Formats: sequence, structure tokens, C-alpha cells
Amino acid sequence: MSTPGILAPEVRARLRQLTIAPRLARGDRGFGLHASRSRGAGIEFAQYRPYEPGDEPRQVDWKLYARSDRWFVREAERDSPLTLWILIDASASMAQADGARPDWSRLDAARGLAAASMEIALRQGDRFGLAGVNGEGLAMQAAATGPRHRDRCLLALRALRADGGWPSPETLAPLHGRIAPHDLVLLLTDGFDSAALELAQRLAAARREVLVIRVLTAEERDFPFEGGHLFRDVEGGGELGGDGAAMRADFLERFGAARREQTARLAAAGIRQVEYVLDEPLDLPLRRLFSAPGGARTGAP
Repeated sequence: MSTPGILAPEVRARLRQLTIAPRLARGDRGFGLHASRSRGAGIEFAQYRPYEPGDEPRQVDWKLYARSDRWFVREAERDSPLTLWILIDASASMAQADGARPDWSRLDAARGLAAASMEIALRQGDRFGLAGVNGEGLAMQAAATGPRHRDRCLLALRALRADGGWPSPETLAPLHGRIAPHDLVLLLTDGFDSAALELAQRLAAARREVLVIRVLTAEERDFPFEGGHLFRDVEGGGELGGDGAAMRADFLERFGAARREQTARLAAAGIRQVEYVLDEPLDLPLRRLFSAPGGARTGAP
């Protein structure tokens, strides 16, 4: 198993321009200063892999090409202090999708964002772990590195299902033992469970660097509904009916205010949040969060 089955080729190509780097650890030196165990022209040989568009010609093993008539890239490693933890909210509301694309849910997007983040960490040679949280509890893959570990995490991602609400703090206690101080935590959530945000705040207070990607539907952003509609809370069970056009302005104002309040709440805890809408390019929030090689920050296109 590999990420090509999950990530589109154009997304994979753009991921090569990103570097995951800690901001708070090592004296708050800023993104782009991560002493990475990076894949590339390093000190210790790690492995060969097939050439991909975007690889530097100097990384191609030309002697191997002369023998095999195929292009391979030499990858090398340097020691790295970075461990990335990807936390996925898989509560019932993450199953929501847009009417225009019912086969692409919030959880599908979270799986893709997790796979993309693991791909960057794998290229850097960094350790990464995975945790899925839903009504059934906590499912974890311990932090490690390498293609085999990536494949185990991809299998766990495929098995993850959106179900139930957010579990109790006691159920999530193993996270605090596994995630070490100065580890980098990426939380993928729709932000509807206050307990998920409380977990992010507790991790940040315990000297874990936390980033949040809030996954929204296009319908939440635009509220395009016309005529009579019945809206259901899939976790709380509540229902609200009304005329879509008449409800639009009030919904957009109140939903926007709630999102701004959430962003401010996280920022006060030192947590940066960006939003991803289901009709946007999958790598867009990662470009907003992570640096390009050499320390240059990337933004929206």
C-alpha cells in the first residue's frame, strides 16, 4: 500500500515543496529551522526509490541508471528531533459530506490530509504516529518511521469510521503518555466537539506544539439551500426546519462568529488553526501551516 492510491499526483508533487518544522521547540526559533533527518543529499545512505518529477538530477544514481536503464534516487538520512502526531476526530459529524459530492466526507478529507502529512514526514525521515478518536474510543499507531510504518498507518486510516461522540478524558489518557514534550501534534477535526479543543489546549499547556486543521463542508461555508429544509444534528439528535434562503444570512453570521471565537480561543493557548473546505485542493491547509525548504513560508494560491 502507498499514498499514490490516496493522493492525486498533482498533490504529491506539491507536497515536495513543503517541510514540516517545529516552531515552539528548540527555543521558538521559527518554522524552517528544523534540523531534519531529511531525505536527500544526507550523510548516511537510506534507500533507493524510483525517480519522480520534481526530484533534483543530482540525486539520481547515474551508475545504477547505466546498469538498469531506469532512474532511481538515492535517499540519505540525518538525525532529527521531530516527531509528528496526527490526531483524527472520527466522531459522527465527520461523516458529513456536501450534496454535490456525497462521496467526499470530512473524514475522507482528514484521511487524505493525514496521508499527505505522513508523506512529508517520511520524505524528511521523521517519526510520525497516528491516533483516531471516535465513540468507540482511541486507536493508536505508535510513532516510528519508514515505508512499512507508513503502510501500517494507511491501513489504520482506511479502517477508521466516523461514529459516536468524543470519548471521555480518561479514554484519551494514553495520548498524554505517548506524545512527548516538544512533539508536534496535528489535530484534524470539524471543531464541533468542545472536548476536542480542550484536548488540544491541554496538550499545548503540556509543552506539545499543536496545530489544528478545521474541516468544513462547502455548504457550511455558503449555505446554498433554497426552499424548505430540515437540518439534523447527527451527534446531538436535534432538528431544525425552515426556509433555506430566509435562514442564510443569520446562519452565516452566527457560524462565522463561532469560528472566529474558536480561532481566538486556540490562539490564546498558542495553537494555530487553519480551515479546509471540502471543495478546496487537499494540500492547501498544509501549505498554510508548513514551510517550504529553506524556511520560506507558503500561503494560499
